[in-house]
Amino acid sequence: MRILVLGIGNLLLGDEAVGVRIVEALEQRYNLPAHVEVLDGGTSGMELMEVMAHRDHLIVTDAVLTGSAPGSVAVLHDDEIPAFFSRKVSPHQLGLCDVLMALRLTDEFPRRLTLVGVVPESLEPRIGLTPVVTQAIEPALVQVLAALRHSGVVAEPKEVANADGD
Repeated sequence: MRILVLGIGNLLLGDEAVGVRIVEALEQRYNLPAHVEVLDGGTSGMELMEVMAHRDHLIVTDAVLTGSAPGSVAVLHDDEIPAFFSRKVSPHQLGLCDVLMALRLTDEFPRRLTLVGVVPESLEPRIGLTPVVTQAIEPALVQVLAALRHSGVVAEPKEVANADGD
């Protein structure tokens, strides 16, 4: 079983960074089995093709425009995803759509594909998420964990030391 959780986003465009922030939260808070890779894909496009190829499950976290209220979490699966990306949030999504199409053409498409997206409030140049999108990280992370469970992966919460050092 080869699973990749891929966060995509531009840290310089406000809420566009939400996909990266979701995978950071996953890595900081959970231990995952060795066959699950977590990657900050930034704004990469075709450069990600090799790392995305031949996955049993590819889980992508990103900012998405769905028409829903900012901070809403959307979950899409398999063939819904390339069609969804025909409506762009940002330039990197053209790259992601291209990679997915190339993987399909080369018979390297993931066996299962899940997109966990958060509707942005602001894509203006700035560092940091808006409060409404920051609050969406937790429900989006719950959806990532559910996608992992669907593939038989249990993410174990990391032990957190208390203030006494115990």
